[in-house]
Amino acid sequence: MYMNFWYPVCETAELTDKPIRVRILKHDFVAFRDSEGKPALLADTCVHRGGALSGGKCMDDGTVQCPYHGWRFTTDGVCTRIPSLGISAKIPARARVDAYPTLDKYGLVFAFLGDLPEEERPPIMPIEEYETDGWRATVQTFNVNYNYERSIENGLDPAHNEYVHSTHGYNGEKEEEYQVNELEPYKNNDWGFGFMHTFDAPPLKNWLMKRFRKEGGKMQAGSGTYGPNHMWTYIHLSETMHMHQYMFEAPIDEATTKVFLVNLRNMAITKREWLNKFLDKKIKERNMFVASEDIKVVEKLEPKLTPPSTTKEMLMPHDRVVIQYRGKLKEWEQKGWRLDYQQLNEIKAQADVITAIPCPARREAKAWVLDPAPVYGALPEAEPIREAAE
Repeated sequence: MYMNFWYPVCETAELTDKPIRVRILKHDFVAFRDSEGKPALLADTCVHRGGALSGGKCMDDGTVQCPYHGWRFTTDGVCTRIPSLGISAKIPARARVDAYPTLDKYGLVFAFLGDLPEEERPPIMPIEEYETDGWRATVQTFNVNYNYERSIENGLDPAHNEYVHSTHGYNGEKEEEYQVNELEPYKNNDWGFGFMHTFDAPPLKNWLMKRFRKEGGKMQAGSGTYGPNHMWTYIHLSETMHMHQYMFEAPIDEATTKVFLVNLRNMAITKREWLNKFLDKKIKERNMFVASEDIKVVEKLEPKLTPPSTTKEMLMPHDRVVIQYRGKLKEWEQKGWRLDYQQLNEIKAQADVITAIPCPARREAKAWVLDPAPVYGALPEAEPIREAAE
């Protein structure tokens, strides 16, 4: 798990002026909208006596109030009111909690969980089709009981479709003819790698999708990453009928992940909004059917976490983008961005210590009540990434 990236918090419509608790990167946060409707995210621990801010309420002045002793915190994490000291009391400088940059985008609320200044922050994965003519978006979320890296790498694996997805493969029935064709590099960027490839796919049986792909034959699809937890998947049923999916994943902890899926399609769109909403529902159902096929397999992978070395798996040429993804993770570990989840587990087991993901304000102010979350130290040189077996 890595700090200094943008993470999805919730769907835009979910967030109101009532505080909610969300868990990301093994830490709890309070999310809410201020008096102007802007999203906010703070560490969910009052620095007074450990009250959960998510159990409090939003005030007319745009602050969130702790339910334990009434301390109020702004969206910048600064305490503005300590009732027990009286109305005109001076507030101590250390009376603050970590506060994180937020954005409403693509129907989701995002938060930057880290301490980098704005000009150095990695971007949110762009969705160029969003709110453009000829494309329609749906948003859905679901939890999976496995590590987010396992989830991302599954999406970067073109070989599993033949055996896992009844919508994309022949379930191994054509093994004598089957092989993964050459992967074409696609949408490579400073924060990740991607590919497209052409393969044989069966006719679609679903009554809705059958309208767009009645016969089997050649089909094009591919995936790529943007940071450790953003992934795109393009499914081109034909030259003109496309489904573009953008997944923003939030690691709850090392064994649980919440997936936020923004699905774009340029098909199954009508002039009747009631029918579009019906089709939206059916598209979501289909997405969950495909996801359930992945979940059934990936939740049983061993080991549960990605092996620390590529020598512990027999990787193949079609695993090229998986290897590139792991190389990027090594780069970010070198920067000191990788959370030490083993040390975090030890800290949490003590039951008397709480940490926070460091926020940008820690670059300026040095006195904080909560300790920063432990990270692996910067490495002098990244371990060489072995190429896939030829």
